[in-house]
Amino acid sequence: MNQSSPSLLLRAMAVLAGLLGLAACSPAPDDGVVELVYATPYSPAHPFSRADQRWIEFVERESGGTLRIRPSWSGALLSSEHSMEELRHGVVDIGLITPIYVKGGVHLIRIQSGFYSGAATIESQVALYRCMAAGNPQFEHELEGLKILAVQGGSLPGIVTRDKPVRSLDDLKGMRIRVPTELLNVMRDLGADPVNMPMGDVYSALAKGVIDGLVAPTDTFRALHLSEVSKYYTRMRVWRGAYPARAMGAKRWNSLSEAQRAVLDAGIPVWEQALAEENRRALEEGWKLAEQTGVVAHDLSAADQLRFDELYLREAEANAQSLERYGIDGMKVFRMSRASVGADGSVTCREKME
Repeated sequence: MNQSSPSLLLRAMAVLAGLLGLAACSPAPDDGVVELVYATPYSPAHPFSRADQRWIEFVERESGGTLRIRPSWSGALLSSEHSMEELRHGVVDIGLITPIYVKGGVHLIRIQSGFYSGAATIESQVALYRCMAAGNPQFEHELEGLKILAVQGGSLPGIVTRDKPVRSLDDLKGMRIRVPTELLNVMRDLGADPVNMPMGDVYSALAKGVIDGLVAPTDTFRALHLSEVSKYYTRMRVWRGAYPARAMGAKRWNSLSEAQRAVLDAGIPVWEQALAEENRRALEEGWKLAEQTGVVAHDLSAADQLRFDELYLREAEANAQSLERYGIDGMKVFRMSRASVGADGSVTCREKME
């Protein structure tokens, strides 16, 4: 081999890198169009992404083409754990965020997701979140550096089980159940053996008998193929909360024109409605598949539901009190949530005084 070949190759690569660097620094053609990159960990077919696509169409149409959204699906650009910080630093322009799973810096937003007992619809959950956030500046503090473009609620989960049906709360005794973090103590109080694991591990854990079941909504029968490894579903109301779920970095937001910001503001209710509708559609699709594959449903009694609700609220209040160690008045937010949810599940924003 010619001894000069490696050095020639290195020089050629250096020249190419320089040319690419110049190209990257070159300004884009000024055609009056602003392109915004939107990143999500979900695939284009996921219900969340179907809602995202509806929002993209709205923004591009209502802006008269001055805003163009370029989606990046399946977690290619934005991480799940650090998405809020990455948005603040401009890694992408807009992204899906999940502050309820962030371990630091969003203590109140994470804990408040357990304050939604009685708020049975996605719309009431979003209304309750806005009520609590409007009355407590800690929410804004935890979201500093972000412009929130959608608040997301969710369908109420039940209990999916592999071999043993759950007809009453007593049936949970001794069962190993995958639950979200906020339900670990509640399930222990019911005699279950609760575990927390990534949802991506649930299918194999059910198939191998590592867990007996999980708390999950009916869309998982299709989205996670749980209809292949489970036989029973218990209808009960496992309350869940709303949280800010789509956001833009504040610096990027401020760089837009007033007219462009107005379009994105108008898109907030559009995105939230699309998320609610696609969520409900996914529930129907999931249960339809479950029925076709022979999954049997059971209903929890009213007495058992009341018992669960009492345990849920007791845990929520304890979590609210635990925020004192961070200098956060969690009890004020908890009391507001309880005062704002009516007996019929409607939300009227009220602040309960001492």
